[in-house]
Amino acid sequence: MGEISLTEHQSLGADAPMDLVDALPVTDPPASAAIGLKGPRTEKMVSLALQGGGAHGAFTWGVLDALIEDGRLGFEAMSGASAGAMNAVVMTDGWIAGGADGARDALERFWREVSLDGDFWPTQRSALNGLLGLWKNNPVAEFWARAFRPSPYLLNPLNINPLRKALAGQVDFARLREAGTANIFVSATNVWSGKLAVFPREALTVDHLMASACLPTVFQAVEIDGVPHWDGGYLGNPPLYPLYRGAETRDIVLIQINPVERRETPRTPQEIQDRLNEITFNGNLLRELRAIDFVEGLIDEGVLGQGDYRRLLVHRIDGRGALDEYQASSRLDARWRVFERLRDLGRAAAQGWLAECYDDIGRRCSLDMAATYQ
Repeated sequence: MGEISLTEHQSLGADAPMDLVDALPVTDPPASAAIGLKGPRTEKMVSLALQGGGAHGAFTWGVLDALIEDGRLGFEAMSGASAGAMNAVVMTDGWIAGGADGARDALERFWREVSLDGDFWPTQRSALNGLLGLWKNNPVAEFWARAFRPSPYLLNPLNINPLRKALAGQVDFARLREAGTANIFVSATNVWSGKLAVFPREALTVDHLMASACLPTVFQAVEIDGVPHWDGGYLGNPPLYPLYRGAETRDIVLIQINPVERRETPRTPQEIQDRLNEITFNGNLLRELRAIDFVEGLIDEGVLGQGDYRRLLVHRIDGRGALDEYQASSRLDARWRVFERLRDLGRAAAQGWLAECYDDIGRRCSLDMAATYQ
């Protein structure tokens, strides 16, 4: 329902950054420009690209909280996968209901709700605890999990996912779909085709968010119009291409929570798996950054006329340094105290970025993309 396919938007090919050239024309206004989220102090509009990463999405909550509190930036469009998509939807729904303060309150209520200390029923909390692997310090449980790797269809036959209750109880999806507000693009992975699926705000239901956050080793695939979907992070974490035509602003602020580099060699099975997960969930994002940089180079060289192609200004707020101690496996740690610490790290990162890069918005790209993807 309402899926945006890659072919329809001429997104990136595996080895051909030139595919992006056709995605960046600016002779016409964006196909679906939105009003966006802005407050009385808003000076500049940006698009947000929100990376997913389970519990680490609380870092993004902190970033968003600080940006909203600062008030100088408005948000015209957002793309996200998994926890990034949930942050985008919860923030937008809160803004519709109560403005900027409502958005901040909604984000805090959501993360409180999905924490193990939150408002789940005892059976749901128990299920979340088990499903998210918080028994990982139990050597017996770890041994059997590694030995048999049970399918979620056996481990969780009732397909219990407490996140569904939290989202369905807080977000008014009908209101969200009908609102003239920021564009939202949620990514998922089509299990049958192996292709990226991107769903716009006008189509969103709780099922689309469940699909975007569906880790196939933990939860059963989520069906959208009869087609099974898995976590969007595998193919678009987050996808950038919907923002090329989904907003008038040229500025994209990437909130990245999966580290690109780690200067250490993983040795244990868990360390190896963690690093593989980080590489996998960054792979397509790096390809998109490479393609954007490629097109920028063609514009600079005069190969492409700038009047016909849109020059994008990419910025990044990430957890370098702050998140180094968090391994990929800690994305499954849903304790409130962990969320609070990640939120505070995100707030600090956003405040530092605003002090350093705010003036670059609308003027220049503050992210060294070549250094990021090479």
